[in-house]
Amino acid sequence: QVQLVESGGGLVQAGGSLRLSCAASGRTFSSYAMGWFRQAPGKEREFVVAISGSGASTYFADSVKGRFTISRDNAKTTVALQMNSLKPEDTAVYYCAAASHFPELVAGGRVDYWGKGTLVTVSS
Repeated sequence: QVQLVESGGGLVQAGGSLRLSCAASGRTFSSYAMGWFRQAPGKEREFVVAISGSGASTYFADSVKGRFTISRDNAKTTVALQMNSLKPEDTAVYYCAAASHFPELVAGGRVDYWGKGTLVTVSS
């Protein structure tokens, strides 16, 4: 099993940047595709970005392409989300997610493990 703990959320002005981190437990981290979802108040949880187990492949929602990047460090069992050019509509609770083997499963919402989330608030 995998336990996921997010950190790095906070308040930032529109146009600014934040870096979120997700720390994972266990020694099978590299066998999991990882990703991030977000949920704004009153809205459904939506896919943001995913990364393959090796880090070679990434997948982005259209709303964040060109602004967000994802990376992972399998030795440290962490995954990071770098968010640039933030907009008020990016305000949400951001959740780290893991799925066995296939990043396409993460992109499609087929998630095996969830973190508890970290709040990102973007002010205008």
